[in-house]
Amino acid sequence: MTPDELKALVRTIPDFPSPGIQFRDITTLIGHGDGMAHTVRHLADHARKAGADAIAGMEARGFIFGAAVSVALAKGFVPVRKPGKLPVETLGIDYALEYGTDRLEIDPGAIADGQNVVIVDDLIATGGTALATVELLRQAGARVETACFVIDLSDLGGAAQLRNAGVEVLSLMQFEGD
Repeated sequence: MTPDELKALVRTIPDFPSPGIQFRDITTLIGHGDGMAHTVRHLADHARKAGADAIAGMEARGFIFGAAVSVALAKGFVPVRKPGKLPVETLGIDYALEYGTDRLEIDPGAIADGQNVVIVDDLIATGGTALATVELLRQAGARVETACFVIDLSDLGGAAQLRNAGVEVLSLMQFEGD
């Protein structure tokens, strides 16, 4: 399936979670076996071309696509978690949200020094979570030069922010970021 055919599988929910928002719902894509398989193949091709040694995905939907890509490439998967979810001492980073802050954590033992880690997630919007993930992985010793997304909400500027941080951004489809 082409990226345009995959895009047709993404459902738009108007006014969720608040009025004026057009929510891009991937549950219709991941529930479509052929669509999901082709999405993973496209993402895995990008990660392979980037020379991925490992794949990182952010909780929660990044786990869906990131883990599938890591299996497709026979590479390790690095879960980027919300606080308090890992049973070991973690490396963490606080980052700003539109209304407050959040935190991400990883097991620093999951990263080898200089390892080329490709980020895979379902969606890039403002880029806050992705930028925090890049910084966190780099603090752990990883090289992070590529991030792959199913959807880019291009109007929100997250991909541009990642590029400014030295990360190549690849996405399968774009939607307006409303």
